[in-house]
This record gives sequence, structure tokens and C-alpha cells, in this order.
Amino acid sequence: MFIDTHAHLYGEEFDADRDDVIRRALAAGAEQIILPNVDEASIEPMQRLCDAYPDLCLPTMGLQPEELPADPRPLLDKMEQLLATGRYAAVGEVGVDLYWDAGRREEQLAVFDREIRWAVRFDLPLLIHARAAHREIVDALTPYAKSLCGGIFHCFAGTADEACELLGFSRFYLGIGGIVTFKKSTLPDVLRAVVPLDRIVVETDAPYMAPVPQRGKRNESAFIPHIIAKLAEVYETTPERVAAITTANARRLFRLASPA
Repeated sequence: MFIDTHAHLYGEEFDADRDDVIRRALAAGAEQIILPNVDEASIEPMQRLCDAYPDLCLPTMGLQPEELPADPRPLLDKMEQLLATGRYAAVGEVGVDLYWDAGRREEQLAVFDREIRWAVRFDLPLLIHARAAHREIVDALTPYAKSLCGGIFHCFAGTADEACELLGFSRFYLGIGGIVTFKKSTLPDVLRAVVPLDRIVVETDAPYMAPVPQRGKRNESAFIPHIIAKLAEVYETTPERVAAITTANARRLFRLASPA
């Protein structure tokens, strides 16, 4: 069994065969799939998918930093009201992305600060997107570190020093996806050197970043076993142990009961 902690299966990339994608995920061992919201348009399709598969798919709510509208305040107000319903498993996908749009740095930071405060208020984990923004993310989280219940640094691909700094936030995990399987990735060495297995969770970021041997294809949750197999190699253990530990980590973070 596994938990895919980050997949956008509600996206239009899956409109033609979404039910087949879900069936393949279940056949591969999916116990839960976490669906992070990204913008206003994604809210409705995400919720429809969760309604269709309530025992499998869990929604989260947040504004992905690449998707900031010209004035994000009305959308943030709407998202805050939705979070107050208690339906959502986390605040996410949120964070800072200075790779695509460094010109709106201060706006991104202000939005992220508000979203961190949501996580504190609603006692929910954070699903954090960080690209070319490690220092900004650390500085934004630090004032709230003792008040946060945890979260995931999504799609981690940083250095050993960055990993150590991020793991200084207790109850937070590194989200490990297809990058760990790429031939030129330095991530296996970083994980081996400084990251305990009990501080990672697995994710796809579907439809993006498919792992080897599916690289270049549309990613989906059924590909998680390829990531687990690579992690077993990195940690010199069995895929079964990697799956058990990373699944337990995700259950702990999202407060999920073990299946009967």
C-alpha cells in the first residue's frame, strides 16, 4: 500500500480516462491520494473527483504561487471560507516560486504568510511549493514553527544543507517524487547522507515528473511503486519497508486511520 501525497488527477490531462487512472492506482496499491488545489478553476473539478471517490481522494485548499491573479484577495477570502467548512485535509498547494515570477516576490510572500496563518488557525498541514525560494520559505515559516502541526516540502530536490534546514521544522516531511529516479539527479546522495526514511513521504505531482521508466509520459499515481523501488535502493532496504514507513508518515501527518 502507499499514499500519493500530491497528485492533480482532477486536471484536464485526465479527462479522457480518469476512472481508468483511478483503477490503475488502486490496483498498484493506492490507499489514499491527496489532491492539492492550485487556483480558482481547479476547486470544482477537484471536489467532483473527491465526491466520486470519497474513500480514496482527499482535497486540500490553497493558491499555488504560479497562479496568483492580479488581485488575489477575493480568491483568498473564498478559500478561507472553504477551509472553515472542515472538509480539507491540508492547506496547499501554497508557497513561493521565484523561478517563474520573481517580479511578484513581495505579493507571493504576503499570500504565503496568510496561508501559513490558515494552517495555524485550522490546525492543518501545509503542502509547500518552493522553487528558487528556499531562503524565503524558511524565513516565512520560522515565526510560526512552534504553532504548525506539520507539512510537506513538495517535490524536494535540494542540497544536503537545504534538507537539513527544512527538517529542522518538526513534523514536516520531504515530498519525494520522480526526480529521485532520474539518472543525473543528486537527490539519492542527499537522501542517503542526511535524510532519515521516517522524514519522507512519496508523491507523483501527476501529471508531471513521471519517474523512470515512465519518464516523458503523463504521470499518474500508479507509478508510485517505481519511486518506492528507487528509495529502497537508496536506503538499502526493501520496497515493502519503504512503503510501510512512508505510508505511516503520511497517515500521521494527515491524521488518517489505518485501513481495516
